[in-house]
Amino acid sequence: MKKHALPLLIDAVIVIVFCAIGRQTHEESNALAGLLKTAWPFLTGLVIGWSATFALYRDKFDATLLIPTGIVVWLSTVILGMALRVLSDQGTQFSFIMVATLFLGAFLLGWRALVPVVAKTRARS
Repeated sequence: MKKHALPLLIDAVIVIVFCAIGRQTHEESNALAGLLKTAWPFLTGLVIGWSATFALYRDKFDATLLIPTGIVVWLSTVILGMALRVLSDQGTQFSFIMVATLFLGAFLLGWRALVPVVAKTRARS
């Protein structure tokens, strides 16, 4: 699990940054408590996505793969995050769902898409 710590940390930081940007954009108060309130549904979805992918691909699990890990983590982060926001009486306006889906997709998938490019570049050096 030690080799998966950095990718999990990268994903968690992406979720926290997304939530922090959203809170700052809407000038929300209670910085730390508010950030935790906003982030917990998405972080929960993230952990569930990681757990599901690990359980399904235990022997072949690679946290840096775009497919399946990135896709499962992205979709679970957004879908479960939004579901948990509904259950906890937090907003889920259509525009917010779209922004969350696009931002989290770009970053949760984006860094994984760059991994093979960086590996090829390093191999040539």
